[in-house]
Amino acid sequence: MLTIAYLANQFPSAVEPYVSEEIRELRRQGLNVIPGSVRQPDLLQRLSSEGMSRSSILCLQPVRVRTLLQALLLAATRWREISSLLARILLQGNESPGRRMRALLHTWLGAYYAVLLQECAVDHIHVHHGYFGSWIAMVAARLLGISFSLTLHGSDLLLHPLYLDTKLKNCRYCVTISEYNRRNILDHFPGIDPRKIIVSRLGVDPFLATNVSRSSAPTPQSGFTLLAVGRLHAVKDHAFLVRACARLRDTGLDFQCAIAGEGPERQRLRLLIRDYRLEGHVTLLGHIAREAMDALYRDAQVVVLTSVSEGIPLVLMEAMVRRSIVLAPAITGVPELIIPGKTGFLYAPGHLEDFVQRIRFLQFVIHFDDQSSTSRLNWIRHAARVQVLRNFNRELNVNRFSNALLRMITPHERSSPYEGPLLQQI
Repeated sequence: MLTIAYLANQFPSAVEPYVSEEIRELRRQGLNVIPGSVRQPDLLQRLSSEGMSRSSILCLQPVRVRTLLQALLLAATRWREISSLLARILLQGNESPGRRMRALLHTWLGAYYAVLLQECAVDHIHVHHGYFGSWIAMVAARLLGISFSLTLHGSDLLLHPLYLDTKLKNCRYCVTISEYNRRNILDHFPGIDPRKIIVSRLGVDPFLATNVSRSSAPTPQSGFTLLAVGRLHAVKDHAFLVRACARLRDTGLDFQCAIAGEGPERQRLRLLIRDYRLEGHVTLLGHIAREAMDALYRDAQVVVLTSVSEGIPLVLMEAMVRRSIVLAPAITGVPELIIPGKTGFLYAPGHLEDFVQRIRFLQFVIHFDDQSSTSRLNWIRHAARVQVLRNFNRELNVNRFSNALLRMITPHERSSPYEGPLLQQI
C-alpha cells in the first residue's frame, strides 16, 4: 500500500473543503494518507463531522524544541540533499534579505516535517498551495529521499510565486486548477516539462440546493438585490464593490447589497460604508453557515464577484449550480466557467463604470423579464447549472485528481500530458 503525506497550510479549513474530499478519495482508492497541517486546525466541529481528531493530523505547530533539534541534526547530516535549495536561498534570485531569512526558517521546518514523517514509511508528499508549505514539503521530500507534488490555485501562482522556479523544477508533477494557470506556468517557466503540469479542476457538490425550482426565479423583492460571498480579504476587493454601490445609488437605483463573509478587511469596509453613507444599502453579514446559504442565493437577483486574483472561485460554482445569475471580472480562469451571455456575465477587471453599467443592464433585464420558461434569463440559469454539473462536478473532479496522482507517482505507469479535456462550451 502506497503511503502519501498530504500537507496543507491549515487543515481542515472551512474555505477549502476540496482538501478533505481529495484525502477521502485517495483513501477510498486504497492509499494510506497522512494529513498534515502547518498551522493548528481550529475547526473542532468540522474535524468531528469528517470523522477525524486532532491526533490524526500531523500538525507542525506548536513546534517542539526537541523535534527542532532533531531536525537540525537531520539537516546537518544530510546537507548534501538540500545544498542546492540553500544555494537558491542565499546566492540566487532577487528576493529581499527578509524573504531569504524566512525561507531558511521554512527549510528548518521542512527538516522538522521530515523528522515527523521518518517512521511513517512515506512514499510521496503532496502539498496544497504554492505558499511556504510547499517549500516545507519540498525540503522534507529531499531529506527523506522521496518525491513531492503540489497544487497551485491562483494567488500562489499569480500574485505570490515565491521560489516557484525551484518548486516546479523539483516537483514530480504540479496540479493546477485551470487551463489559464497551466499556460501561465509554461509561459513564465519555459524550462519546465509540460507533461509535469496537470489541469485538475475543482468543483462543488452537484446536489446543492436540490429543492430549487426549475425556473429558479428569485423571491420578489421591493428593490434590486445583490450578493457577494467570500472572505473579507484585500484580494477579494470588496472595497471595489462598496464604491460601485455608491455609484449605483447616485444613479438612482433602488437596491440592497449583502456581503457574506468574515476577515481582516471588515473594519475597513465598515468605515467605507459609513463614509459613502451606504448603511441603508450595503450590509456586512459576517460568517454565514453553509446550511443558511441557500436562502441568500435564492433571494439574490445577481451574485457578484470583485476579486483582483482568483483561480476559478468555488463561490461562483455554488451560485451557478443553484441557477443564480452571476457577474464576475474577466480574470484568470473565470472565463472558463462563465461564458458571457450564456452561463453568466463578465465585466472588465477593475473597471468601475463597466461593472456599474452591467449591473444596470441586468437590473433592466430582470425587471422586464417575464420569467416564463422561454425567457433568456431562465435559459442562462439552466445553462449555468449544466456547466457546473458537466465540468465542475466535485465528485468527478476529485476522482480525476486521485487517478492523476496515482499515475504520476506509480513508476510503471506513463502519464498523459495533462488531466482534463478542453472545457465543453455551452
